[in-house]
Formats: sequence, C-alpha cells, structure tokens
Amino acid sequence: MSTEHTSPSSGLLDRLNIRNTNQQPETASPHTLAALEHDKKEGLLLAVRSRWVALAITAILLAINIPSYEVIYYHVLLAGLAFIGWLQLRAGKIGVSRWELSLIYADILLMVFAMLYPNPLFDNDWPNAASYQFENFKYFYIFLAAVTLGYSWRTVFAYGIWTTAAWLLGMLAILFLGTTDPGLTQRLTDAVNGDMRLLELMDPSEVRVWARIEELVVFLIVAAILAVNSFRMNKLLLAQASATRERTNLARHFPPNMVDRLAGSDHPFTEVRAQEVVVMFVDIVGFTRLAETASPNEVVDLLRHFHRLVEEAVFNNNGTLDKYLGDGVMVTFGTPETGPDDATNALTCADELIVAMNRFNEQRRQQGNNEIKASVGLHFGSVILGDIGTERRLEYATLGDTVNVASRLEEMTRSLDCQCVVSEPLINAVKQETTDWQSLLNSYTKQQTQQDVRGRGERIDVWTR
Repeated sequence: MSTEHTSPSSGLLDRLNIRNTNQQPETASPHTLAALEHDKKEGLLLAVRSRWVALAITAILLAINIPSYEVIYYHVLLAGLAFIGWLQLRAGKIGVSRWELSLIYADILLMVFAMLYPNPLFDNDWPNAASYQFENFKYFYIFLAAVTLGYSWRTVFAYGIWTTAAWLLGMLAILFLGTTDPGLTQRLTDAVNGDMRLLELMDPSEVRVWARIEELVVFLIVAAILAVNSFRMNKLLLAQASATRERTNLARHFPPNMVDRLAGSDHPFTEVRAQEVVVMFVDIVGFTRLAETASPNEVVDLLRHFHRLVEEAVFNNNGTLDKYLGDGVMVTFGTPETGPDDATNALTCADELIVAMNRFNEQRRQQGNNEIKASVGLHFGSVILGDIGTERRLEYATLGDTVNVASRLEEMTRSLDCQCVVSEPLINAVKQETTDWQSLLNSYTKQQTQQDVRGRGERIDVWTR
C-alpha cells in the first residue's frame, strides 16, 4: 500500500510567454487563465482611467494655450480618443482579438490625424509642415505608457512599430503632397542671412526629416524597453499563478495550517526518511453492491458527500488527506512533519467521522434511503516517506508495514462487527500524548484476544468501537 503526491510541474508555465492577450494557451491551467483574465481586466481598467485623466489634462492645457473657439476641434478629437478607450475596455479579453487590435490601430490613426492635419477652424493658410512646429509627438508617450498597463509585451512593441509606420506615412504625405509657402521661406532666408541651419528651425514649410526620424528612433527604443519590462512582469504573473496552483494542490492533501509551512519550504518532499506516523483507512462497507443498484449520479453524489465528511474531519484535526481509493480514503497524521498530538488527533478524527456518518445516516433514513456504513482502521508505527518513480513522473509515497496493518485493521471491522478498529500501539501513543486519554477511550473496548492480521505472521492487540 502506498500513497502519492504528483510533483507540481511548472514546465507549462515556464513555456508560456503571454501576459494577457495575443495568445491563449489551450492547455494552460485554470489558475493561469484566471490570473491572466484578472490581470487583463485590471490592467485595461487602469489603462483606460489613465487615458481619461491624461486626455482631461490635455484638454485643459489646450484650452489655456488656445483660448478661442478653435480649440473645439481638438476637444472633439480628444473625445474620440476617450470613446475608443471605452471600446477597448469593453472588447478586452484573453487571447487574440482582431476587434481589440483594430481599436488600437484606430487610436494611432486618430492621433496622427489630429497632430498632422491642420485645424479647419484656424483662420490661416500655414503650410502643412507647420504642424511639426508644435512638437505634438510627445503625446504618443502617454498612450504608449497606457498600453503597457493593459496589453502584452508583444502588443507594446507592436504599438511602437505601428506608431512609427503611421507617423512616417504622415510625414511622407506632407513632404510630397503638403502645401508650402515659398514666399515666406524666401523672406526667412533673407532674414537669417543664408544660415541654413537656422532657416531649417524657423521655416514652417520645413518637415525636418532627420528630426522626425530621430524622434521615431527614440520612441522605438522606449517601446522596446517597456516591452521588455512587460515581459518580465508577465513572468512574475505566471510565477505567481504557478505558486497559487501549487498551494491549491497542497490544500487538497494537507490542512490549511500545514500549507503555509510547506509552501515556504524549497524541497519539502525530496528527502527519503523513516518516520513514525498514524495511518488511517476509511471505507464504505458494501459499496460494490450499492453501486450495482444505484444510478451513476447517485454513486458519484454519495462519494462526494462521503469524501467531504472525511475531508472535514481530517483537516479539522491536522491530518493529511493522502489519497482517495475509490470508495475508500487513506489518511496520515504526522506527515510531512510529526507533531506532538498526532495520535490524539487521529483518534479524535475517527470519532468525529463516526459521529458525522451517524448524522448522515439519520438524514438518509428520513429521506427513505438505506444507511451507509463506514469502517475505520488506525495503526501507529514507522513508515518510509519520500519520492518514488522516475524523472518523468515522481510520486510522494508513504510505504511500510504500518500502512499494510492499518488497511487490514479497517478490513477487520467486518469480522468484529464494529465501526472502528484501533491498534494497541496507537492507544499507547495516545496515552503518552495526553493526560485526558481516558475520556478519549470511553467509546472503545479492548478485545480480549489478539487478532490475526492477514498477510502478517504476528498477532496484534486491538481496540474497537
């Protein structure tokens, strides 16, 4: 008889390089998907709120710099950007979303249009290249920063590429199709006495190609840095999801107060060792016959209710839910670490479980159903703890004669016509642990004769309830 805990595998999470969009791993664990979904929603909400705050501040600054009705044009564009942000919040989801990516494209195109297309409310005939004199490209950094809050590192870098492409196209359109004012250029040339560098800085018809390229290169560098940072945050998020999954796996086997201790240990199961523990087996008597007449749903519902009662009694008494054996359960007390009350906790657990089963059977009788008899066997002794298996599959096992004897004691409840059989070594351990052992043993009777244990030559003293 053995038990196992499959070692948690973090290989899948290590291979996942998404944060919250672009790809959805079909085989990702529920904890990973839940973490990505939560991060996506939280990030998008923060990004959109940041966008609205930034747009509101920009609207105020524009109203101060342009104290006339001409500012309405820019306020309308800002309102459009705010609306696109709201749509992005509504469309955000884990995985590839063409609708979501289309909204990001719309963001960029509207930004480029707002910065380069002349305000139709302005009463002037400035050259189109004069738009560059306002140095509006800096506003793209606000949107780039907001993108990092709600999207993957791929999208962050793609945003930098798409912005660069759109800005270059706008520059080429102005360079080859934009309006100019040769007369103004000539007057400025005369004013600076032919200083071409100064003329380039002052001429509203000048695109200043290399300055545009320089600002795009810097923008791409910043986008790349932010993408790398998003990638690092992605790894931290997945590592946190992995830790949550591992803690959940531990919580399936160990009581809550033990989970924190195990989660803080780097290698709690690697050392193979001998240790004195209590092993308890619980089984439903006559389950095979019951399963023959009951429907599949009734069988599953019964097992779930039974397992829930066992789990509650075990965890309430600091036991380890070792493994399910169909209609049976193997439980240990004193694993992975021994405690001062392991034997007492085990006996208390058995008593609570018997009381819970009696209460459950009372409910079944009231509903017109047959009673379910649970049998319990407990033994105290030395076991071997450690990982077994190969590198491809490791299992944490509890092995030894103590496990076999506990299983045989549970079987012995049939021949002794009782609910629980406890070995003498366990009773002796209880007496050593607590001075109140007599109250614990009130419900137990020591058998006058030693009992044969199947498969074992040595007879054993037992107590029954």
